[in-house]
Formats: sequence, structure tokens, C-alpha cells
Amino acid sequence: MNARSNQPFVVRAGGETDLDTAPALRGAPTAAFESHREVVLDLPEVTFVDCAGPGAPVRARNQADRCGGRPVLRGAGRRVVRLLKLTGLHRRPAVEP
Repeated sequence: MNARSNQPFVVRAGGETDLDTAPALRGAPTAAFESHREVVLDLPEVTFVDCAGPGAPVRARNQADRCGGRPVLRGAGRRVVRLLKLTGLHRRPAVEP
């Protein structure tokens, strides 16, 4: 197994996260955990999240569980945080301001 970097891998998202854009956001953290211990989903520019949006943090959390990594959500706006709380996803991954 290759050594993984201790530097976080940052995935930046912006605009709307919906059925059309969510697949790209879901795939990036999964691939990043192969080479990094921590993956940050940086979300301050996200303006809208529909039902497909939570798939990215769920997939990141599941991949982190498999490989011993740490998923982090950073900069999520009020609407995104509300959706995470409604779905119970605010507990893990870690949510940072």
C-alpha cells in the first residue's frame, strides 16, 4: 500500500449542487482518499443543494471509514448546514465554519 499524504486534499464546490452536478462532487473525495488521509469539501460558494447534494458527504464518510481517513465539510452555508442537520449528516463528517 502506498503512503498517504498528511496534507489535506481540498475539493472546492460552487454554485448549485443538484442531480446534474452532484456526481462530480461525489467522485472527487473517493479518489482523493486513495492518496490523502484527510479530504475537505470546501463549500462556501455553494448556493443551492437538492436531494442529490448529501451524496457527496455520505460517500466521503463511507470511503473514509474504509481507509481510516477523515472527511471534513468546510464553509457550508446556512442552507447546507440545515440540510445536513435534517438528514443527520452533520455529525460526521466534521463540519467546520
